[in-house]
Amino acid sequence: MKMSLLEMVQDILNDLDSDNVNSIDDTVEAGQVAQIIKTCYFEMMNNRNWPHQRKLLQFDVVGTLAKPNYIITPDSVKELELFQYDKRKAGDTSVLYSEVKYKEPDNFLRYISNRNGDDINTQTVVDYSGTSLLIRKDMAPTYWTSFDDTYIITDSYDATVGSSIQKARTQFIAYCYDSWTHTDSSIPVMSAEAFPALLEEAKSTAFVVLKQMANQKAEQKVGRQQRWLSRKAWRTAGGVRYDDYGRKNRK
Repeated sequence: MKMSLLEMVQDILNDLDSDNVNSIDDTVEAGQVAQIIKTCYFEMMNNRNWPHQRKLLQFDVVGTLAKPNYIITPDSVKELELFQYDKRKAGDTSVLYSEVKYKEPDNFLRYISNRNGDDINTQTVVDYSGTSLLIRKDMAPTYWTSFDDTYIITDSYDATVGSSIQKARTQFIAYCYDSWTHTDSSIPVMSAEAFPALLEEAKSTAFVVLKQMANQKAEQKVGRQQRWLSRKAWRTAGGVRYDDYGRKNRK
């Protein structure tokens, strides 16, 4: 069951034998507990990729003649999983999405450096570092890389379609960081199954921070909840799947 921030604060204060509150701002201790919950929440959300953090996105492009193959990675992105691009030619009406594959920066440089800089279909693009890159301008992108974890750089773009990579033609699947609203009624963005782990983690931390003592029961519950969540993280994908090594399930 999902709980609001105030409900979790009240639950933890009750276990601490502290005064009950009607708002997280009623007492200093309530405010401290709310901050502990926030800290524990971000620790939980950042230590793995959670299903609710997976988003289908379109990224902005730099969109200039000097940087026609540069795409901007949003600050909210934690990890990029898939990059697809609509590679249809000018005049075609049927969309043609295909994966743009990742190359490590060194392999990407080796790949594009083999191109002929005098070819009319090759454009020299100067990176923000001052390094020149040989980019094809007669075809949709095939490979991408990033030198700074901010800009995605493609090996090519189709100048007959546009003067740069087109945002409307991008498809990204990425895991994004969560936001936090620090109010009484706010409900942390996470699955209902993860709430017990958050509550027990915050409770265990509160006992150590505010009471200078460990809560063994809460710590045991944290361990059980985390082990369960490690297997049952995905709500729609069926959780962890194990190889059957050719064995047939008994009917």
